[in-house]
Amino acid sequence: MPPVLLDQPHRALGRDETAHAADVVVIGAGQAGLSAAYHLQRRGYRSALGTGTRSFVVLDGEDGPGGAWRHRWDSLRMATVNGIHDLPGMEQVPPDAQEPSNTALPRYFAEYEDRFALPVVRPVRVESVERADDDPRGPLRVRTDRGTWTAGAVVNATGTWQRPYWPYYPGRETFLGRQLHTADYVSAEEFRGRHVVVVGGGISAVQLLDELSQVTSTTWVTRREPVWREGSFGPDEGRESVALVEERVRAGLPPGSVVSVTGLLWTPSLRAAARRGALDRRPMIERIVPDGVRWADGTEQAADVILWATGFRAQLDHLAPLRLRGRGGGIVMDGTRVSDEPRVHLVGYGPSSSTIGANRAGRDAVREIDALLAQQ
Repeated sequence: MPPVLLDQPHRALGRDETAHAADVVVIGAGQAGLSAAYHLQRRGYRSALGTGTRSFVVLDGEDGPGGAWRHRWDSLRMATVNGIHDLPGMEQVPPDAQEPSNTALPRYFAEYEDRFALPVVRPVRVESVERADDDPRGPLRVRTDRGTWTAGAVVNATGTWQRPYWPYYPGRETFLGRQLHTADYVSAEEFRGRHVVVVGGGISAVQLLDELSQVTSTTWVTRREPVWREGSFGPDEGRESVALVEERVRAGLPPGSVVSVTGLLWTPSLRAAARRGALDRRPMIERIVPDGVRWADGTEQAADVILWATGFRAQLDHLAPLRLRGRGGGIVMDGTRVSDEPRVHLVGYGPSSSTIGANRAGRDAVREIDALLAQQ
């Protein structure tokens, strides 16, 4: 049967075994993926859902636009969301500060996809990316639950939301209360009157502590002493922080979070939380007991809930057939390009995990891919 070709964005490919072809396949339609799509279009690439050469397609696993923003907790408002940068080529209409981010940002992303008629196909689950043959300039094969694509290059922009990190501590399976991850959090109100232990030292942890401490009692534990930053966080500080994360990925180490080098920025709401005692941090627990948690000195804290605000890991399992990871446990990168596989670029990974970094990564990846394909 002939390939299934669609002429409208946002429609799903039917389930079939036909190989579809594109010069570039972008995986993921969050900030980084849409940035890459925009820059591909600006360089003359056209939808692979139609006809013609120099084509691209965006395969997205979500049911609708918005990427991970679709899943943020309802109480995360635009007034408190952390540093959202406009998508390239289209400013966001200033939203109501009290609107939930999980409605405002998906709406903006949808308007963006429509304005530029980007060839986004969803929902599509990418199962694997592999080399079609031994030719280092040959095609890559992208297998999905809705058919297979061949491509000259792949821009991977899958983010982290689908891979929440749950560290293990002894006794975790014995806890009689509720355990949940940031990815499962909806609102503080469901925890009213229940003591919540919040584990984690990042932005999400302190934002959730702020909310929870307004309706119930909390205990905050982290592996390291939190580092707080006074004053503003400008472009120079941002570049310095990104450079430190980039050093890790160039060395083939797993990327640390940007927050791990920037520290936590004081805001009026967090200062209020500190006055309530919500940010009185305790060291990491030694084990979990049925009715709470225990420290190395034997002291215990009774708890009804343990909230693991312990971050996420890059969603890269589908790239496993390419064997990109090195001895350091990470992927050796040169900018957005995988050093040992120039046909694959990772955007929204490591130093480009911030929204402004994702925009730049999309542009840089497309520039290199365009030069690579011109040589083939």
